[in-house]
Amino acid sequence: MLSLDFIRNNKEKVLDAAKNKNRRVDLDKILKLDDERRELIKKIQVLREERNKAGKSKPTPEIIKRGKEIKNDLKKLEDQLVTIHQSLDTLLSYVPNVPLPEVPVGKNADDNVEIRKWGEPKKFDFKPKSHIELGESLDLIDLERGAKVSGFRGYFIKNQLARLHFALLFYVFNKLSQKGYTPVIAPAVIKGFALFGCGQFPWGEQDVYKLNDDAYLAGTAEQSVTPYFSGEILNEKDLPNKFVAFSPCFRKEAGAHGKDTKGLYRLHEFWKVEQVIIAANDVDGAKKLHEELQKNSEEILQDLELPYRVLLMCTGDMGEPQIKKYDTETWMPSRSAYGETMSNSIMGDFQTRRLNIKYRKKDGTTEYCFSLNNTALASPRILIAILENYQEKDGSVMVPKVLQPLVGFEKIEK
Repeated sequence: MLSLDFIRNNKEKVLDAAKNKNRRVDLDKILKLDDERRELIKKIQVLREERNKAGKSKPTPEIIKRGKEIKNDLKKLEDQLVTIHQSLDTLLSYVPNVPLPEVPVGKNADDNVEIRKWGEPKKFDFKPKSHIELGESLDLIDLERGAKVSGFRGYFIKNQLARLHFALLFYVFNKLSQKGYTPVIAPAVIKGFALFGCGQFPWGEQDVYKLNDDAYLAGTAEQSVTPYFSGEILNEKDLPNKFVAFSPCFRKEAGAHGKDTKGLYRLHEFWKVEQVIIAANDVDGAKKLHEELQKNSEEILQDLELPYRVLLMCTGDMGEPQIKKYDTETWMPSRSAYGETMSNSIMGDFQTRRLNIKYRKKDGTTEYCFSLNNTALASPRILIAILENYQEKDGSVMVPKVLQPLVGFEKIEK
């Protein structure tokens, strides 16, 4: 969430940001309400001072009468202030964050900028199979029974692929733990304030599974780990706090109707290892941490020897809370294209304002933290790239060398 002072002092910049992120905002109404709020606060303060002064005087009929009038006037003004605060909070919750200057302006994914590639897509001397075909022929994936038991986009992962799935998650979780990231198993059931704080609400509410009045299924560990320090004031010397978090993830994919309806690419239920950082309020420092998060994810794909590319996301494809975002896409032969596997974002203090996460500086003042996050691994989507890139002519699939000691086999075959 942006502060009212920032909006007032940067109105045109905020309007441009909303337009470039394909969002509508009513800043004139927000600033008008803020003016009314300020005026009400002044009036309330004057009445309170008068009441306090009267309280120190000897009661007289006139003072008692005036005291009752002040009480009634305060009640009316305070009720008005509550109403204005509620309206302001609602309007402010729809104002997206302002991207950094280096973010390209664009309407959609077509305007993202490729900044580098690693590895070459494998050239097969046979007709390669899709991960669905490989999964069926090697008895690794059962989509039909998955849909029968779980519904649309349901699936079973079986046999050696199930072991490979766990090996991947453990390998990545362990790798980042050894880099000094605090390992966390994050809750999958979270409260609404966490989703609002992370910016999932109000924009992406249609994609969230609701359990009851204030319990939801998390779509990523970012949504449960970022609020870890909500309502707290941290010490500057303890920043940044770096987490590597594992969680099951649940998404309705309501906004993806008709997209990737077959296979393991777009699912309602999956697993993620997520990187989350709570840092000092410093853009240059955040950019360095952003590159660190990116390096971690690229190292993982290089360990797996999977070709990938990195995109700098344009304004129209980066989401409301972000000020800068990279997507990392991994080569998937059946798509004849790269598919998104990691998403790396600087959120600035957008989330921490909503979650009230601050830190105390050396001079004793407090400031809102910055937050960042990046996927380390999402499975089973990454299994698509492994199955399809590591397939052999005889229909078997080789296991990435880095995972062979964990699973205990080199090849998946009938």
